[in-house]
Amino acid sequence: MFPQIYHFVEWLDQTPWSVALHESIWAYPIIESVHVLCLCLFLGMAILLDLRLLGITLKRVPVKELADRLLPWTIAGFIIMVITGVLLFYGIPVRTYTNIFFRIKVALLILAGLNVWYFHSGIYTKVAEWGRDFKPPSKARMAGMASLILWAGIVVAGRMIAYNWFDKDH
Repeated sequence: MFPQIYHFVEWLDQTPWSVALHESIWAYPIIESVHVLCLCLFLGMAILLDLRLLGITLKRVPVKELADRLLPWTIAGFIIMVITGVLLFYGIPVRTYTNIFFRIKVALLILAGLNVWYFHSGIYTKVAEWGRDFKPPSKARMAGMASLILWAGIVVAGRMIAYNWFDKDH
């Protein structure tokens, strides 16, 4: 644990807005529900694209055409998911920061971000060459598989944050 970050989240935990958010009967559950709904939107779109990259489904649909249709929804779901995720952290920052599953989730999110960057900055730039193939090239398939595995881990770790098996006592 980084002491500077821990001191920051302790301070954040005591701010009036953080306390109000955590103690609210409606705000925290509504934000959490929006977070989960946007996760469903994001994951639904991402899984469709990943399965196409693996050559499992929608084989007759060119990858670029599918990506062009899905990415706006994927991005919208992701943006709202990040905003609500930050608010959820803000509502209980010390408990969240000290939770091992939160740390695992953050590490997996970083890896998933690197996978997206790798795909879009490299493999996808040549989609015109391979996008109509029933079975995309191995690097595209690997990116799709990595995405599915990482997001499965992110969902499990995110869900496990709610349980306090390893919470630090305060």
